[in-house]
Amino acid sequence: MGRRRLVQSAAPGASQRIGSGQLLYFLVECKAMATATLSSKNQIVIPREAREALGVKAGDQLLVVVQGDSVVVLQKPKSYRAAIRGLGRGVYPRDYLKKERQSWG
Repeated sequence: MGRRRLVQSAAPGASQRIGSGQLLYFLVECKAMATATLSSKNQIVIPREAREALGVKAGDQLLVVVQGDSVVVLQKPKSYRAAIRGLGRGVYPRDYLKKERQSWG
């Protein structure tokens, strides 16, 4: 059993003990949370609540991302370029790229 933490619930004065793995559900705003069972053919059915929250239908492609011991299912972006645009903003100091390019010549 993982580490346990004491977390305040929404009701004043009430608290409950939860596992560190369950803490994620209290920190992340969830659109849907449902369970799925892996079949003998290694297939799962995405629960209706999750499909509706993602806005996906039969034939849509999904991304399955494994992060440590967790799996995240995301709707496949229509354009990867648009999906990752701006991720590097603020990573480098303001004139870093300009100075780097000038050092090449």
